[in-house]
Amino acid sequence: MSRTPHTVVQTLVQTTTARPPELLTVADGYSLHRRAAAHAPALNALVRANLDHLRPWMPWAGHAPDPEATLAMVRAGDSAWQAGTDFLYVLVPDAEPTAVVGAFGLHGRVGPGTLEIGYWTDAGHGGRGLATAAARALTAAVLALPGITRAEIHCDEANTRSAAVPRRLGYRLDRTDAAPVSAPGETGRKMIWVQDRAPS
Repeated sequence: MSRTPHTVVQTLVQTTTARPPELLTVADGYSLHRRAAAHAPALNALVRANLDHLRPWMPWAGHAPDPEATLAMVRAGDSAWQAGTDFLYVLVPDAEPTAVVGAFGLHGRVGPGTLEIGYWTDAGHGGRGLATAAARALTAAVLALPGITRAEIHCDEANTRSAAVPRRLGYRLDRTDAAPVSAPGETGRKMIWVQDRAPS
């Protein structure tokens, strides 16, 4: 799990004038959909069912969100998409378009020319390569955007399952920074994985 916010959108500065696709094919019958109000009930249920799974790595997973809070978060994410600051997705099985099995985001909080990919998936869907496949699709979408030349994935050093995703995708570990501990499983050592756009 690479940190993607649930309750707040943290970025205030436009990262790109372009927008990534609203629908991305992932693999094995799953797709990433631009997060919308229609996803809020399923997303709320998913978060509530996965609190124990999320709590070690996500600061916002300390309590169960109510449906109204999740809907407000989804609407804030929609505003961020329109502003070009963050781009939020849900992972959906193609056979069940109203279901949600994960949350993904592209976040402009790391600086100009870069988008950070955040992700988490339902504990029951772990071990299937879905996070890796979805992060692969998002990496391609990020590096195709005008003005964006780098994709990053950040995770705590102890979060080995999250770190396996960028490693499988050929990201390089750029550095490990000291970071405030904000979730119970964290060590305060944040790994910064990067993939740069290939020279044209």
